[in-house]
Formats: sequence, structure tokens, C-alpha cells
Amino acid sequence: MNTYMLLKLLHVLSSTVLFGTGMGIAFFKWITDRAGDVRAIRIVTERTVLADYVFTTPAVIIQPVTGLAMIWLAGYPLSSSWIVWSVALYLLAGVCWLPVVWLQIRMRDLARVADAAGAPLPALYWRYQRLWFVLGIPAFSALVVIFWLMLNKPAG
Repeated sequence: MNTYMLLKLLHVLSSTVLFGTGMGIAFFKWITDRAGDVRAIRIVTERTVLADYVFTTPAVIIQPVTGLAMIWLAGYPLSSSWIVWSVALYLLAGVCWLPVVWLQIRMRDLARVADAAGAPLPALYWRYQRLWFVLGIPAFSALVVIFWLMLNKPAG
């Protein structure tokens, strides 16, 4: 396997982890929040934060490293429209993801306090949860468009 194909494999695997983990986290957190069980919400939110550290963060780092290395090896100009759009959309996803991580940590902490006290989740938890959900929409949409750009590499 040559260097380009190894980079491509790492890029595809990390994009799969990034998108798949994100979708899995979003799904399980969303359905658990809807159920309203404070203990379950605490556990799932703790696991959500852990999954972001273990899976999402390394994938977020690997993506641009392998992508730029492949661009350089393949000789694509950085000014290619599909590359410019991909980078811009990746940055958009990142601008959404960073506050999502912060929100998840805050929600985890609020859920821990509520669970330990045997109390319901505070209104602040639910405000954070709504913002968390809303930020996921442009982030995941951006990743879907990036997948399309990577597969099609449209000229222009």
C-alpha cells in the first residue's frame, strides 16, 4: 500500500468515525433526553462526553492532516473550489462542534447534580439541550455536503 492509499484509508476511517459517532451520540442522547429519566440522562450524557474525547476529537484532528497530505500528494491546487468549500464547511462544523462539547460538559454536570439530589433537571439543562440540538443541524449538514464534495470533486 502506497502512502496516498494509506492516507486515504485513514481519512475515510476517521470520517466514518466522525460522522458515525456524532450521529450515534446525537441519537442516543436525544431519545434519552426525551424519556426524561434523570439517571439515564446522566449516564448517557457522561458517555457522550467520553465518546467525544475518545472518538470524535482524534477524528477531528486526523481529518485535516490526512486531507491536506492527500491534496499535496495528488497535486490538487488548494484553490480548487471543492477543496475551498470542503475546508469552509469543515470549519463551520467545527464552529458548531466546539460549543456542543462545552454544552455536553455543562449538561453532564447539571445531570450529575440533579441525579445525586434526586431532583429534576433544571431549566438550564433544557436550554442547553435545545441549543445542542440546533447546533448539530448545520454541523451534520456540512459533513454530508463535504462527503458529496469529496466523492464528486466538482470543477469550478
